[in-house]
Amino acid sequence: MVKHNNVIPNGHFRKHWQNYVKTWFNQPARKTRRRQARQKKAVKIFPRPTAGPLRPIVHGQTLKYNMKVRDGRGFSLEELKAAGIPKKLAPTIGIAVDHRRRNRSLESLQANVQRLKTYKAKLVVFPRRARKVKAGDSTPEELANATQVQGSYLPIVRERPSVELVKVTDEMKEFKAYYKLRLERTNKRHYGARLKKAAEAEKEEKK
Repeated sequence: MVKHNNVIPNGHFRKHWQNYVKTWFNQPARKTRRRQARQKKAVKIFPRPTAGPLRPIVHGQTLKYNMKVRDGRGFSLEELKAAGIPKKLAPTIGIAVDHRRRNRSLESLQANVQRLKTYKAKLVVFPRRARKVKAGDSTPEELANATQVQGSYLPIVRERPSVELVKVTDEMKEFKAYYKLRLERTNKRHYGARLKKAAEAEKEEKK
């Protein structure tokens, strides 16, 4: 019997921890399985690129990410029209289309139109039937030289800001940044009062 007002001992030490250990021994086999799946898919979708359809360049959402560019869902109808590609034809030649997207700036519109034109210039269109060649299909010489594009194509190049180096002058050395900040802050604080004082002085002069 336990004496006095103490905690009743009830330690649980036999927890069978071996039953709750998570192992990861299937990871190497998964890697092999994924690789084989990629190879099968490449064979299945030949001669289309393995990376999927062409995507537009878009800016990230919100103030935190809007300076960064990334792949979008699909090209807008306005971009396709400017590039001279019908919206029904685009998905059949490996171009993703997003009918909901709107172009808010001229720069992004021009960049994506240029992207479409570059893609169109490099595009090799295989005929649906080997014997029946239609308008828009590539020539036999181009078809013979065509290869399947592995990995990403027309990658998005993120521009790095350039730093301009200038020589430090005596004027720069003499400039007192902290003093200037304090002065401008004071000027801003007294702006209204000074304006009122000047108006009153002008009124007094007119009298």
